[in-house]
Amino acid sequence: MKNIPNILTIGRILLIPVFLWLVFARGSIASALLVFVAAALTDWLDGWLARKWQVISDFGKIADPLADKLLVLSALAALTWLPPYRLWLPIFIVIALRELVITILREIYKKRGIIVPADRLGKWKTFLQMLGIVLAFAAWAWLEPLSKGLVWAANIWFGLVAALTLYSGLNYLKRPVGA
Repeated sequence: MKNIPNILTIGRILLIPVFLWLVFARGSIASALLVFVAAALTDWLDGWLARKWQVISDFGKIADPLADKLLVLSALAALTWLPPYRLWLPIFIVIALRELVITILREIYKKRGIIVPADRLGKWKTFLQMLGIVLAFAAWAWLEPLSKGLVWAANIWFGLVAALTLYSGLNYLKRPVGA
């Protein structure tokens, strides 16, 4: 039972190639949305179960945020490179660079015996990213063709989320590297 949260995290990672295949190879946006929602729900469920059963592990502290990053970046790649959204490229770059830097910092901290779990701001960042992705994919799946206003609104939403993503990353830069 104590391995279920980690199994859910691994399952989320395994759903990412399926999501990417559905979006990029098949163009099946509604199916990709269902896979994304299922993967996002495992994020909530694994955290809830880990806290409930008090089985928070070092693996989960590292793998869970990594799975979130990979899932979000996969969806943002589709929203950035595929029509109808074609999000502004700096949004993807800011979010991807922040996630890369934080992942590297987490590894540095881990090697020094410091495990840095996601904080509240990081959890909000992930929630708002996933909410925006679900809404964007739902509109893409069922409101095609999208209005210019909706595409503009998506760019504004993800621009604000990119700013929050960058800001939330500052917490990791404040951590003492040797402590």
